[in-house]
Amino acid sequence: MHGVSTRKVDDLVQALGLESGISKSEVSRICAELDEGLEAFRTRSLGHVAFPYVFVDATYLKARVRGRVVSRAVVVATGVSATGDREVLGCEVGDSEDGAFWTAFLRGLRARGLTGVQLVISDHHLGLKAAIASVMLGATWQRCRVHFMRNVLARVPKASAEMVAAAVRTVFAQPDAAHVRSQLTEVTRMLGSQFPEVATMLEEAGEDLLAFCAFPQAHWRKLWSTNPLERLNGEIKRRTRVVGIFPNDAAVARLVTAVIVEVHDEWQVAERRYLSEESMAKLFVTEQHETDQTEEQPLAITA
Repeated sequence: MHGVSTRKVDDLVQALGLESGISKSEVSRICAELDEGLEAFRTRSLGHVAFPYVFVDATYLKARVRGRVVSRAVVVATGVSATGDREVLGCEVGDSEDGAFWTAFLRGLRARGLTGVQLVISDHHLGLKAAIASVMLGATWQRCRVHFMRNVLARVPKASAEMVAAAVRTVFAQPDAAHVRSQLTEVTRMLGSQFPEVATMLEEAGEDLLAFCAFPQAHWRKLWSTNPLERLNGEIKRRTRVVGIFPNDAAVARLVTAVIVEVHDEWQVAERRYLSEESMAKLFVTEQHETDQTEEQPLAITA
């Protein structure tokens, strides 16, 4: 446990609120008490175990930056370890439309010891895909199907939305990877005449939407979207709603970290793993099999 109690977090929420009535000295005391533990959590080593699956998502809060109230991205990364357990890996506050921000965030995770990443699941944030390719070498990107579906339905008349959504969902209801891919081709063809823009979106995003197919089928439902982060983002929103507008990024980071520490600690004492050890073992068997096949390829003979 990281020693950040619910009472302290709620005290901090009230202290940062505009009508709390708590003195500045009391705010300072609460913040000082929390900061040491929160900083230790944010900078802790991640090298104790490999994290094959990493989920990254952003939620948005209001804060003052250079005297203006602007929207700030709160980026949170969680991971599923080689043993199937979940951990909150890190969080950062900044501009999610800035590719340099994503690169710095991911490099920070690597610098703290994050290894073994095989798949990164996220929405299509500008600059994030490129950052994953440059920082998480060897990892595949899974585009969140939930966010993609929202983008698709925004381009479809409301009367046709359910039909289009149902058609796309059939892609993910197939029994194996071969049928998933063939169904995507069929749905793209079927929607092409009436919704050419949707068909183009499916064609362009196909490989990224179906990245999960290369992993154990027992994991698919927990890999094809960032839904595992939705509950955490919802808790962040709930606990920060009282504040409204934060005075600066540091205040955002302080409270958000306090919230995610609580969630992280809950995960550590959960009775069941997020993914079973048996199913995680299949991931590494598959990986070893592919390595063995590569090593068995005959050497090319050159003149």
